[in-house]
Amino acid sequence: MVTQAFAQEAVTPTEENLDNAIDATHTAPAPGATGHDDPTAGTHATTEAHGDAGHSDVFPPFDPATFPSQLLWLALSFAALYLLMSKVALPRMGSILDDRKARIDADIAAAEASQQKTDAAIAAYEAALAEAKNNARAIATAASDASKAELDGKRKAVEADLAAKVSAAEARIATTKTAAMTHVDEIAAETAQTVVTQLVGDIPGDSVRAAVAKASKE
Repeated sequence: MVTQAFAQEAVTPTEENLDNAIDATHTAPAPGATGHDDPTAGTHATTEAHGDAGHSDVFPPFDPATFPSQLLWLALSFAALYLLMSKVALPRMGSILDDRKARIDADIAAAEASQQKTDAAIAAYEAALAEAKNNARAIATAASDASKAELDGKRKAVEADLAAKVSAAEARIATTKTAAMTHVDEIAAETAQTVVTQLVGDIPGDSVRAAVAKASKE
């Protein structure tokens, strides 16, 4: 950075520079001179030397002479930029951000509503599934009870039928046995009478049947 002292030093010509300019003026004749000294030539040369020495080494933005104009243009540029940002850019950016926030909020609300609907549908499905399971269980229990009752009724009917058939069979067996025993006594009596007749001789049939009946009872 060039300081103000360096700038002033660069602008102000030194005595050595002035002496050199004066010597050059006296030694170098002006164009068209006739050999006589021109009193105004040294003045023009000195002025030109002053101008060249004052503007040769200073960067314009660091020239103190241009500071007021630079500050003025800086203030005007800042004010224009501020007005542009505050009146155009920032409101437009704010509206864009507001629109984006509104869309995001709407999307979030729609997503929450969809989530609530999904949760409600899942809850209804689970309730319907639980009710269907309960109904199926009740139907299965009722069917099982009905089948069991029907089977019990059929079993009792079959058992009663079997009991009746067994009783009838036992009655027939008893009757057949009684009849068979009657025939056995007769057959035994006849057989005994025949054998006794061959061994002893004629014996009354009543005596033989009485002896056979007595023997069968014993």
